[in-house]
Amino acid sequence: MPTLTPLLLALAELTEAEPHPEAQATAAALRAAAGNNFRAEQPSLLDAEIRVAAGLAGAHPAARLIAEAQYFLPWQASPAASQQPAALAATKAVVTLLSPEGPIQNPSFRFGLFYQAPGIYYPLHAHEAAETYTILAGSADWQAGDLRFTLAPGQASFHPPNLPHAMRAGPEGFLAIWRWSGDISFDSYRMLPDPEA
Repeated sequence: MPTLTPLLLALAELTEAEPHPEAQATAAALRAAAGNNFRAEQPSLLDAEIRVAAGLAGAHPAARLIAEAQYFLPWQASPAASQQPAALAATKAVVTLLSPEGPIQNPSFRFGLFYQAPGIYYPLHAHEAAETYTILAGSADWQAGDLRFTLAPGQASFHPPNLPHAMRAGPEGFLAIWRWSGDISFDSYRMLPDPEA
């Protein structure tokens, strides 16, 4: 019977490689939760696409574990979806594994998985939380402040609080992990004017 344990341990190892103390604490919380299982109530509407992305050539080994653990993963619309255009919200999915609300409860951090469909542009946005995205499968063209670059599996982008950022999924979409620390409330989340949108 598959369990979440291999995935949580792999995500902890990946997260602890990030050079921020909040990442180390998040990794410790993920390790402590290994052995616990929860079950998704229903698969994501993007389930088939997520499975394809997890199996892409060159994907990080954790991506395969996501495919194996799909039964447990409660993919849903982004918690910020109500502040986004409906067409955008329908092209991405989020699993929040660790947060004040659970399923792994932690009062200080948010951590989860993120999928964005091929070619979709997520316009400029910002929030008080410090954030890191690490790509597991696929690729994305990224903007963080004035910097523009492409991320591939194993590469990450760190966003200090309130740094405007945006991303366009590559031709196969992308699968990533994300981590929030600091002010992890969604109250400060906001879309920004974006000439590319």
